Amino acid sequence: MNKSTLGFLRSGIGVAALALISATSVGAKEIVARMSYHWAPAHHSAIYCEKFAERVNERGKGIIRIDTFPSAQLFGIRENMGALTSGAIELGGIVGTVSFPPINKNYNIEGMPGAFEDFAELRAFFQEDEKGQEVWADIMNKTRSQLVAYNPVGPFLTFTSVRPLNSMDSYDGLKARYIAGHERPRLEALGASVVSLPTGEVYTALQNGMIDTLSTVPSAIKAYSWWEYLKFGQKPYQFFLDAYIVANQEWWNGLPDDARQIMIEVGKEISEESTASIMQFSDDVLEEFIANEGGRIDEFSAEESAKLEKLNTDVILPALATYVDPDVLTAMKEFTAD
Repeated sequence: MNKSTLGFLRSGIGVAALALISATSVGAKEIVARMSYHWAPAHHSAIYCEKFAERVNERGKGIIRIDTFPSAQLFGIRENMGALTSGAIELGGIVGTVSFPPINKNYNIEGMPGAFEDFAELRAFFQEDEKGQEVWADIMNKTRSQLVAYNPVGPFLTFTSVRPLNSMDSYDGLKARYIAGHERPRLEALGASVVSLPTGEVYTALQNGMIDTLSTVPSAIKAYSWWEYLKFGQKPYQFFLDAYIVANQEWWNGLPDDARQIMIEVGKEISEESTASIMQFSDDVLEEFIANEGGRIDEFSAEESAKLEKLNTDVILPALATYVDPDVLTAMKEFTAD
């Protein structure tokens, strides 16, 4: 059994948010739940949210039905967590790096460049390491939520519309969007100016020149048509951006056993399938970016990589260390060194 599956089986979680209306049909034979997520339909995570709902609806016909609301129809990337905790929605697609650090800053460990080798190792840290478990449990308890499935967003890299990203100097003067605080130290150390923007405003900001650069996952540049403006990317991947299908814990605990069991089974399937496909999906998008959109992906030369490593050691990592408590950072280093 791999670390990802172990993490899923061991996770039992609680997460919190704002208050609106419950979509559960009280007293009705069939339970109806709303699932909100911000991803556009072509995004990898959106595809697997829909697969999750379709399978639950098929197996739970007459018992439970999930209605999905994609593309931030109900709530955006920054609002989903609050809506979920409040009971405004029963299920939500949650991006960890956006929703969790305000609850516990130590979730920022996810975004440390090169910290984890893949999604399995990242999840295992939160589910198997003592310090990682403390962070995860704190987030889930404060938000009163229940993990239902892993649904990764993808590996993270930088794109720009300005010039090839093939040297340290190529970042100088770029206007970069960031969405998580731990992105700032790297971009600023490389010479870019930064501005925080929600997902729904990125296309317009690229269009009007407010920004020309952002770090994101390959799936996003296709799903939101950002590749109409972004033409240059830089590998290797910086870190692995995870996401989750999460349930309001009170609602979850109140489900009849048969409905809950259906969701557990489907959640396990989606966790495995979404995780297994994300890296190939990302590679395929980059190939399409190059072949059909005139894109280009560069990697630093050995000389430029050495310069970046020095910058990482001297500037970026010390700055990132302020986003994570020292004992959690130490625990991560010891865990990933095994």
